[in-house]
Amino acid sequence: MASTLASKPFVEGPRADGVTGLGFRPSDLRGLSVQVAIRRRSCPPRTLEVRATGNVFGNYFKVATYGESHGGGVGCIISGCPPRIPFSEADMQVELDRRRPGQSRITTPRKETDTCQIFSGISEGMTTGTPIHVFVPNTDQRGHDYSEMSLAYRPSHADATYDFKYGLRSVQGGGRSSARETIGRVAAGAVAKKILKMKAGTEILAYVSQVHKVVLPEGVVDNDTVTSKQIESNIVRCPDPEYAQKMIDAIDAIRVKGDSVGGVVTCIARNVPRGLGCPVFDKLEADLAKAVLSLPATKGFEFGSGFAGTFLTGSEHNDEFYTDENGNIRTRTNRSGGIQGGISNGETIYMRIAFKPTSTIGKKQNTVTRDREETELIARGRHDPCVVPRAVPMVEAMAALVLLDQLMAHLAQCEMFPVNPVLQQPVSPPINGPLLTSKLAQ
Repeated sequence: MASTLASKPFVEGPRADGVTGLGFRPSDLRGLSVQVAIRRRSCPPRTLEVRATGNVFGNYFKVATYGESHGGGVGCIISGCPPRIPFSEADMQVELDRRRPGQSRITTPRKETDTCQIFSGISEGMTTGTPIHVFVPNTDQRGHDYSEMSLAYRPSHADATYDFKYGLRSVQGGGRSSARETIGRVAAGAVAKKILKMKAGTEILAYVSQVHKVVLPEGVVDNDTVTSKQIESNIVRCPDPEYAQKMIDAIDAIRVKGDSVGGVVTCIARNVPRGLGCPVFDKLEADLAKAVLSLPATKGFEFGSGFAGTFLTGSEHNDEFYTDENGNIRTRTNRSGGIQGGISNGETIYMRIAFKPTSTIGKKQNTVTRDREETELIARGRHDPCVVPRAVPMVEAMAALVLLDQLMAHLAQCEMFPVNPVLQQPVSPPINGPLLTSKLAQ
């Protein structure tokens, strides 16, 4: 049959002699059997799943924030919190009060108490290990202040990109792009900071080191001894009184002109356990960078020597090791900023975060409407002439969330069967006993 078929010429269409379009007659198919097997693959039915992105942070200690600037309120849901941690609404309120608006003349005049309500996850002053639900009501909304926004985009704000992405406008205070979203972060950060303090004795502090052209000189503040009392002693949150006043004067000078300025927040984390972070994609500094750069108005990040380190040679930049009087392996200098190879080395972690000038200002600016018509806009509403002082607790919160999340990952992977627990202990003893509690570590 194969030779018979092969001898027949291929014909495009049917012919009068009965030859088919495949080039052979129906009689040629006599005695030819064809078996067709259909194998069905067992697989689960396909479903369309839409996942909301960008609202959850963390892998082990997770926080999901919700709410909008001029809605009924904002808050967060914290998952992965260990049980039996002493905690109350009062502990959380301390941090929220540092973030709230209306603190002084150099912040937005919006009057919000930012009073937190914890609906779940805490019972009789202790965390239960279940999700913690925090809600903070909005009480001073003024949606009408943003009537101009419904017509035109505010320059350098999220108005246009929000519209580009979602195809709709959030004309009352910027919606999820508003800094009020950070309430949930600060609330979760309060929990994280307490756990880090209890478990490892870790302390996280941030302060303002630059406002516009007023720069706190290197070495004026000792990162090993600076205290929260020094930082909170003035409205700009700079621990040096002389430079604090210069920064306040700079903000006042621009505030009365209806303009704004930016600045830099320096953040330090002392007594961080060794071994946090991973060598490749989950480097500790990479996670910290993502965390703080997810805050509103951020534009730059440095840790350790940062960009200034590019002016040094290797011999000048390297942190040499030594053994201190307690037998701890330390570094004589800390240009690495407490992180080497993406992993914490026990030295003080320090980083700097740059914040741009507030986008919404009281000056007339050129812009366009949603219909692509060029126009002018004077934005109204209540906004910080400089966001940096209120950003201090936000930066601390994000650093705490990263460090706790990485600590949990470290405990799960590397301390189940520790090889040399002495190397993993922090430089100073934790407040709540050894970091390692397993019998294998004894």
